[in-house]
Amino acid sequence: MNQPAKEAQQHHGTEKIWSKDFLLIFLANFFIFMGFQMTLPTIPLFVEHLGGNDQLIGFVVGIFTFSALLVRPFVGRMLETKGRGIIYLTGLAIFVVSVGSFGFASGMALLFFMRIIQGVGWGFSTTASGTIATDLIPPRRRGEGMGFFGLSGNVALAMGPTLGLALAAAISFKQLFLISAALGLAAFVLASRITYKKAEKAEKVQVKRRWDLYEKTALQPSLLLLFITITFGGIASFLPLYSAQKGIAGIEWYFFIFAVTLMLSRSFAGQLYDKRGHGAVFLPGTFLIMIAMILLAWLPNSLVMFIAAGLYGFGFGSVQPALQAWAVQEAPMNRKGMANATFFSFFDLGVGVGAMAFGQIGHWLGYGSIYIASAVSVFVSILLYILMMKKPARA
Repeated sequence: MNQPAKEAQQHHGTEKIWSKDFLLIFLANFFIFMGFQMTLPTIPLFVEHLGGNDQLIGFVVGIFTFSALLVRPFVGRMLETKGRGIIYLTGLAIFVVSVGSFGFASGMALLFFMRIIQGVGWGFSTTASGTIATDLIPPRRRGEGMGFFGLSGNVALAMGPTLGLALAAAISFKQLFLISAALGLAAFVLASRITYKKAEKAEKVQVKRRWDLYEKTALQPSLLLLFITITFGGIASFLPLYSAQKGIAGIEWYFFIFAVTLMLSRSFAGQLYDKRGHGAVFLPGTFLIMIAMILLAWLPNSLVMFIAAGLYGFGFGSVQPALQAWAVQEAPMNRKGMANATFFSFFDLGVGVGAMAFGQIGHWLGYGSIYIASAVSVFVSILLYILMMKKPARA
């Protein structure tokens, strides 16, 4: 091995990912995602409890993501000008108050309004947390580090929906939402102990970018993500209702299997991205997601649902961190926050469009058609990726 290669290898070994602050952001992210994931499959049930139909479920889920989408570009700029800590803690506080208030909603109007407020808190906190993690991870290990950071949300995903459904069957919705808010409060306490990056350098740059609402270097991976996360809107909003309609048991195991396979894929997908780039991750991952959607459209029994969960977990767990690493990789150092904001804005837009559009599709054509449309959306993402890769090759 030549001397530069030896030095690079040694340098890679000394670039530690698991610092004290990285552990704190990992745990804070786990608790906020745990509180959120407990509400993911139970909000549609709560809307039904209040007398809502499929269309209202789609709107209640979708308005949350659209409110997060609207604030993310401004949050990205504030992360550079105001600093990471104040933005992150503000978002966590808004999340705690909004989720805790759900249990006191006696009608759709208040729930709808508080979902908008929750989306604002979610937009603040998740944009900030991804940027904070990016700050703390050594650049040469960014794909690997973002994979580890993503595990915090994946572990919550493995536990949250199952726990939320179990609690919804055993206690009142009010108690369930208060528990979710308490988990958000735990995230706030942990986040208050992090040493955050300052934003002095960004202030001079941002004066020229006052009306800049996105990071252009992040647009390609973010656009690909949009067509993939549309599928998530259909699963989170309607799969519990779809499985119940078909008399298929084990929906809580779907979310568990999805999360476990998500974690397994993240354990190697980040390193694969660092070594071979997004080309080695994106196409195999999206193919698995598309097959999972086709299986859900068919859905004859629990076994097929569990297979779909595993394929979706492996696919999404491979693609999402690779696209996020790609989104921040090319951004200037003082634009990492805006790159993360752009990335999650498209994430939110996909989930919101999926939830609202699939609410109409499910109402008029049945739940199975939701997952046929989802498979088509993933196929569009694959075609876009192929076109994007051909353009640089020609250049």
